[in-house]
Amino acid sequence: MNQPSKPFNIDKREVYEAYLQVRSNGGAAGVDGVTIEQFELKSNLYKIWNRMSSGAYFPPPVRAVSIPKKSGGQGSSGCPLWQTATDRVPGRGVAGGGSPRSPAWAGSVRWRLPGS
Repeated sequence: MNQPSKPFNIDKREVYEAYLQVRSNGGAAGVDGVTIEQFELKSNLYKIWNRMSSGAYFPPPVRAVSIPKKSGGQGSSGCPLWQTATDRVPGRGVAGGGSPRSPAWAGSVRWRLPGS
């Protein structure tokens, strides 16, 4: 039986497209002080792809934030406790990049609450 080399089938092109979307959004530097413009494209995208496709990528924890609903009551959302350019690329993929089609690898990334 032929075993796949990685447990998650993630296309490198989708990781690159997520990077392009993050770059087009601009934004401030992460907690490490690195802006998306300073992000070393070739080596960092490979590392992100490799970690995600092998199941070794773990995004930063999120804090639950209560949000009032129009209909009354409260909803909750997650707010990352810290984030770097390296975290924004997979995060953009999970968000679907604003496109109707969410990347196939979106299910391999799990945002988690501290202590979970």
